[in-house]
Amino acid sequence: MTTEAEFKLQGALTANEVPEVYAQSLNWKTGTIPSRIRLNELERADSSAIALLLEWQSWAHARNEVIEFLDPPDTLRTIASLSQVDGLLGWSQN
Repeated sequence: MTTEAEFKLQGALTANEVPEVYAQSLNWKTGTIPSRIRLNELERADSSAIALLLEWQSWAHARNEVIEFLDPPDTLRTIASLSQVDGLLGWSQN
């Protein structure tokens, strides 16, 4: 995982991949958290992806920072909306 201002997730982010991605991102908890995370190249995602994004957002909020999750695929938007956490991820429908 990089610790640049912008980070990109690609491929699948499901219950199978989330533990590894989480482990690789643990340095963000006390280090530099990306301010933007691009999601447009995710091909598959499930509710565990939402849980991971919320965890990262909580790390940022603990330091008075915000992560902007950019270009989420429709699947993630739908899961977030049904779970009523879309606002926490900055995806509220206006």
